[in-house]
Amino acid sequence: MSTINIENNNLIRIGIIGPPVIVDQMLRVLENFPSFSPVPLILNHADDASELAEKLGNEVEVVLISDSLSHRKMKEKLNLSIPVHHVPITDAGLYKALFKAQYVDKLGSGISVDTLTETMVLRTLTGLGIPETQSIIYDGPAYASEDKLVAFHKAQFLAGACSVAFTGLESVAKELDRLEIPNVQLMPSDQDIVVSLERALLSTESRRSKEAQIVVGILNIDHFEKMAIKRSSEHEVQKLKLNIHRMVLDYVELLDGYLTHLGGDEYLFFTTRGIFERETGGYKTIPLAKDVNKTFEVSLSIGMGFGRSANEAGTNARIAMRKAKEAGGNACFIVREDGTLIGPLEMADPIRDVLSFTDAQLIKRAEDAGMTSAYLSKLLHNRARLGKYEYKVHELAALLDITVRSAHRLLLLWIDNELVDISGMEKVPRGRPRQIYKFTFLQKNPS
Repeated sequence: MSTINIENNNLIRIGIIGPPVIVDQMLRVLENFPSFSPVPLILNHADDASELAEKLGNEVEVVLISDSLSHRKMKEKLNLSIPVHHVPITDAGLYKALFKAQYVDKLGSGISVDTLTETMVLRTLTGLGIPETQSIIYDGPAYASEDKLVAFHKAQFLAGACSVAFTGLESVAKELDRLEIPNVQLMPSDQDIVVSLERALLSTESRRSKEAQIVVGILNIDHFEKMAIKRSSEHEVQKLKLNIHRMVLDYVELLDGYLTHLGGDEYLFFTTRGIFERETGGYKTIPLAKDVNKTFEVSLSIGMGFGRSANEAGTNARIAMRKAKEAGGNACFIVREDGTLIGPLEMADPIRDVLSFTDAQLIKRAEDAGMTSAYLSKLLHNRARLGKYEYKVHELAALLDITVRSAHRLLLLWIDNELVDISGMEKVPRGRPRQIYKFTFLQKNPS
């Protein structure tokens, strides 16, 4: 997400090997896995996989390769002491490829397919309502060479049995292009990559060692006093408190955690890192927040703290809670043992995307440049909910609840510290054009 790439020793380094287009796709999906720090390498040919994996040496804890053939060839030549996984091509990849071919009217007399099984192909064709499409499936060795796959597709095309080839290997697709045989490359779906990354994460030593780490959570009911005023009697207020308490207790029970009421509208709970990661879908969403909002029309602020000791985890939980409150509530942030920040997680309202970690050194640099913790929390929150990282000065002033003059002064300071760039101008009917300011460190894919 950041334009500043600072190595973080607490992240799990993962080697990413594959063709450029798939590596780019995997890196995009990886943004939703804040525990990983990727080391990408470009693969031009399956035979090169072992050489690339060997280059990684002791730099990574796990390797993820783009396809099964490269994975197989790497394992034949190299015996790595770390886990190695590959991204499978499934029905989902065929759906996309068939749609692309059908869109340009290439299905014609039929299709030839490698990488996938006959069952998968027929199931997909039936699901798309085109079961009559003739399909010829490669039935040779499971890990056939590129030459054999090219020969298979070429034979079917020249015999008139198919008008387009579907292949799971980029090198085969390139050779078919050279032979002027119409083809579509089967690409893994984002979900296929997500599943592979989850498996890779669970196989790492760092992940296993942190599975039982105790984490601390602080939960606060936003603006409870306003909800209490709407109740007709103190009896109704007490019933509301009990109902919310019961729902929070059920959620913490789901986490196999321990809950204690700190009094008023605040709760403290403990769980383990592995369970919390699984129940939040990899630090993405807090289901409790939506349930409470739909049932009682209240929102929650949650701060989660990781640490090497209970004291450190509790301190980080309080810092994370402050971030959630500064963002306006209805938010959850996580502060890890190294000071990195994750969030906001999805709460009662849907958000565009969950931001991966924000480096502790970047946070310090921002705060040294006059970007207070409250300003940073609001900017992160707005980025996740609206995908917004560009502002005109009056928009920024409204978001941060400051005067336009103060916003101008801060923007100049942040530009000097390379946190903000001027990305363009907005023409207005009267008066001077307005500058548009881009918060570069909020961009997930900076140019």
